[in-house]
Amino acid sequence: MSEMTVEIWSDLVCPWCQIGKGRFEAALARFDAREEVTVVWRSYQLDPQAPTDAAMTLPEDLTSRHGLSAEQVAGMIGQVGKAAAGDGITFRLEEARPTNTFDAHRLAHHAATLGLSSPVQERLMSAYTQQSESLADHDTLVRLAEEAGCDPEGARRALADGAHADAVREDIATARQLGLSGVPAFVFDRAFLVSGAQPVETFTRALTELRARSRA
Repeated sequence: MSEMTVEIWSDLVCPWCQIGKGRFEAALARFDAREEVTVVWRSYQLDPQAPTDAAMTLPEDLTSRHGLSAEQVAGMIGQVGKAAAGDGITFRLEEARPTNTFDAHRLAHHAATLGLSSPVQERLMSAYTQQSESLADHDTLVRLAEEAGCDPEGARRALADGAHADAVREDIATARQLGLSGVPAFVFDRAFLVSGAQPVETFTRALTELRARSRA
């Protein structure tokens, strides 16, 4: 069998990343060579300077820290909410609490060592977009990791001892080297890119092209 790799750069407080994840995984599930595809989740921070205290809601953060108007914020939230609803997901972004995601990404790398990348990514994303959880609070992160199948003590140790910090930084540096300026970004065998939460059919075509390249 030919080996194929799809690397996915995303941020855990990026609602479009959650939508894109679902669409890509739907395409992969129906791909007849899916057993030959290795999916690697990569870290990205849309706002590396975001605070860790989760003091503001998303609308408050976008208006006070990023200078957007209330009308612009409402339009952005409405657009992504409509897209999510079309995929059967109900977002509550008016109540979401943006935070710095560096430690959450470290936890995601810990989950990858256990073969739990996808469920942990999904749990963290949905906790932010649907349940207003803080992705910077270690107690919250441990609970969410446990809900996704991780041993809570192992997750707590990984967060406490600074594990995987270098891996997060390396992912972010590699994104810059590849010229990635936004997420989600789906990189197929470092050969071509699908950017954004594209329709399932787009990911299906990309997987088909990936297979053709791997067997050429």
